[in-house]
Amino acid sequence: MESYKTTGVCSRTIEFEVDGNILKSVKFIGGCAGNTQGVSKLATNRPIDEVISLLEGIKCRNNTSCPDQLAKALKNYKETH
Repeated sequence: MESYKTTGVCSRTIEFEVDGNILKSVKFIGGCAGNTQGVSKLATNRPIDEVISLLEGIKCRNNTSCPDQLAKALKNYKETH
């Protein structure tokens, strides 16, 4: 399980698991429960590059959003693994 500390959003952390190139699970700690659960369900079992492409750049507050933070977490994961 990977963990990414978010910035600029209500959620504090994103925990996720990747198997190969597939995002197997996503859990946002904090944030708007309905929205973060929806993002998690829609992103699970998709290739990480597809999730990054879909979510990167979505803005809410502070020029970012929980979906954008997930894209950043996955990009960081790709750079370090």
